[in-house]
Amino acid sequence: MKLLTILMVAVAAPASAQVAQDGWIQLFNGKDLTGWKIGGNQSSFQVQDGAVVSHGPTAHAYYDGPVNGHDFRNFELMVDVSAAANSNGGIYFHTEFQEKGFPGKGFEVQVNNTYERDKVKSGSLYHVKDIGAEEIQGITKDDEWFTERIVVRDQTVTIFLNEKEVVKWTQPADWNGGREGPGRVLGHGTFALQGHDPGSTVRYKNIRVRVLP
Repeated sequence: MKLLTILMVAVAAPASAQVAQDGWIQLFNGKDLTGWKIGGNQSSFQVQDGAVVSHGPTAHAYYDGPVNGHDFRNFELMVDVSAAANSNGGIYFHTEFQEKGFPGKGFEVQVNNTYERDKVKSGSLYHVKDIGAEEIQGITKDDEWFTERIVVRDQTVTIFLNEKEVVKWTQPADWNGGREGPGRVLGHGTFALQGHDPGSTVRYKNIRVRVLP
């Protein structure tokens, strides 16, 4: 009888419990921007068909919700992304809210399959470990969903596109932020989705995180 009860409880367990069991937690509810705070043009982010859509003047949507106090150090982040042709976007980590402009703190993982004005392509740790179009050929396509997975463990960042490792970078002991300035150092902070410019349309969904020790 006890075994039957256990089995019945397991079958009835809600999806949220299953997510909690393997450590993944959703940061976006698929309906609205609850838990997110916009820095920059407020109308540049909308929710459509279960995705956060960035389109408009430069703006960033910062995670400001309750998970881990929106402050992460070691983590695994997965985001499904779709970019229209000639579009630019990005996912920031270890950042903090800014009222306007591009984040001065943290690192950007690039979203750019065919944006002509920037040769730094999807999966790059922007201006730290850049990759080009030939390295993502056959992995990402415009107007098709792909997954960016970002893993930060202490001083090492690993980035995957559709589960193919494209970047692995360990911050040197004497790192000063490189060409992006002193804010580009590993530490802790929140996540942000980039709305790059009025000509770009990028969609983000299934935004989930797993906190690592």
